[in-house]
Amino acid sequence: MKEDVVKQTKRYFGFFALMTNEKMDAITALTLYRNKDLVEKAFGNIKERLNLRRLLVSSEKSLDGKLFVAFVALIYLSYLKKQMQDKGMFKDYTMQSLLDKLDVIECFENPGHDLRVGELLNKQKLIYEFMGVETPS
Repeated sequence: MKEDVVKQTKRYFGFFALMTNEKMDAITALTLYRNKDLVEKAFGNIKERLNLRRLLVSSEKSLDGKLFVAFVALIYLSYLKKQMQDKGMFKDYTMQSLLDKLDVIECFENPGHDLRVGELLNKQKLIYEFMGVETPS
């Protein structure tokens, strides 16, 4: 490592301050701040996917439905991120790679019959276990 280059670069490092009305340590404040950032980015992503720039809805009920689905999706994303942090899963997965692993699971539904889930890989089963969710069968 070139110490002089590192020292020169560090000279331009900055800092930021987080202010709150709550009593908490610095790590907790930073974690909450970063989670807020994740939710904001996810909401922006969902807005893009739901095309919320131009609300192409024919009724107020449709708009309510779109917003409700976006809100529930953000709740799931927040839960998923917290579980990944708590279980140390970020060393093996990014949020997107974890979702991609689960996205390929196939479900079959026939009226009058139980939901059938396609074959699960061992990695997918492990993800369910880490999340504390019962593995679908």
